[in-house]
Amino acid sequence: MAIGKSRGREEESYFVSMTDMMVGLLFVFLIMLMYFALQVKVGPAPQVDTRSTILTDLQRALKAQGVEVSIDAETGVLRLPDQLLFASGKTTPKPDGVIALHMLAKALENVIPCYAYNDPPAKPPASCPQDTNKIELLYVEGHTDRTPISQPPTINDNWDLSYLRAKNVRLEISKVAPILDQLRNAPIGATGSAPILTHVGHADKRPIPNAQTMDQNRRIDLRITMAKPLTATQTQVERSLGSGP
Repeated sequence: MAIGKSRGREEESYFVSMTDMMVGLLFVFLIMLMYFALQVKVGPAPQVDTRSTILTDLQRALKAQGVEVSIDAETGVLRLPDQLLFASGKTTPKPDGVIALHMLAKALENVIPCYAYNDPPAKPPASCPQDTNKIELLYVEGHTDRTPISQPPTINDNWDLSYLRAKNVRLEISKVAPILDQLRNAPIGATGSAPILTHVGHADKRPIPNAQTMDQNRRIDLRITMAKPLTATQTQVERSLGSGP
């Protein structure tokens, strides 16, 4: 009889342990479910929303001037077709391309200062939205197709071609809108503060996914990456300069 009671207590203890474990697992599952529900409710990160707004504003401004560009809000890219800017194998913009770049520069001049810090320090224009999200980098990216270059020694390969095109686009827009070279990702004196405008060449190594023709891969991309929120030290520097909230 004693043995039966002992076994009964062991079985009861076993079922109690299993019940506790199942309750624990259910609790963890509910916590995870609530987390994912909140993520869906909250939606995209504020930086992503801000970047989409910037790209849309730039596209709208250029379209009003008759310059058609495409945007990819997910990757933060404004795309200019190569045919618009450059003749085949050339690194200097065509006359029509120069006009388009001047329009791009003006659009950037009107939009980007709202999302960066000026050097020398200055408050953003009064027309800027009340948005604390800032730009980390504004890349001018050159891209080519896989067709080999046939004009050495000035241009050795598609790496040279893509880099020089990106460089010349950057120089052209900076000439029209010098403020673009003055804009930074954080106030001067703050850790990590650096200019946002830069350029890079990718040759044919970053083709457009599912591109229908090689022509689509010959392009200039303007890529925006957003900065992380300011640290306490950066915020203090910003406010000391009189440009903070």
